[in-house]
Amino acid sequence: MDLGLTGRRAIVTGGTRGIGRKTVELLLAEGCHVGFCARQQDQVDDGVKALSDIGPTVIGGVVDVTDSAGLRAWIEATAEALGGLDIIIANASALGAGADEDAWRNGMEVDVLGTVRAVEAAMPYLEASDAAAIVGIASTGAINTTGDVRAYGGLKAALINYLSGLGNNLGPSGIRANTVSPGAIFFEGGVWDIRKQKAPERYEATVKRSPMGRLGRPEEVANAVVFLASPAASYISGTNLIIDGASTTRVQF
Repeated sequence: MDLGLTGRRAIVTGGTRGIGRKTVELLLAEGCHVGFCARQQDQVDDGVKALSDIGPTVIGGVVDVTDSAGLRAWIEATAEALGGLDIIIANASALGAGADEDAWRNGMEVDVLGTVRAVEAAMPYLEASDAAAIVGIASTGAINTTGDVRAYGGLKAALINYLSGLGNNLGPSGIRANTVSPGAIFFEGGVWDIRKQKAPERYEATVKRSPMGRLGRPEEVANAVVFLASPAASYISGTNLIIDGASTTRVQF
């Protein structure tokens, strides 16, 4: 299938590791010009070096999505450097495990407001695109309780509601908005790699609960993200796509 991404321009926040990194790689492989950001200079530099041979233009930036002025300025500068913007993918996450006030505040700043800031900064460019798309990365934690109370799930639920609302309100302008909700995703250095080492019982219990008998891989989520961001998904908007190998216990209508 031709996704229609050749020559398109995209920005990905949190693009150096895991799902974000695989999303950048796939966009480039599909012929898309890409800008990505993260907080660590060495990771950004390594990413630009490794990704420069995959596809067209790749621009890396050191940005903290909690810095409203800094994030907005970087998105504007990157969009100008790319010659416009068709896609914004908000992937940065605090990955908070707690439920105290600090966990809620940090997650709100990164996961929710980081997405809002990115969308608002990208909007003038998306309005000028003939195939504009917004994709936010949520979580199955937003739609399925696991027993413990976490700020993370509630904040990701807010993100799904926000993007769904954007899909409805921006439809007349030709701008699509969707979310992707991954389940447990394993990659080296990621949350589930750490749990495998430090809490092996919890890790094994999660694998056992999976009907597919394994955790997901970043590229399996990235495939869905890139599809939803592409012109091939031109009539899909306001949806939340769950990618969890049927692990969550819910009936989706």
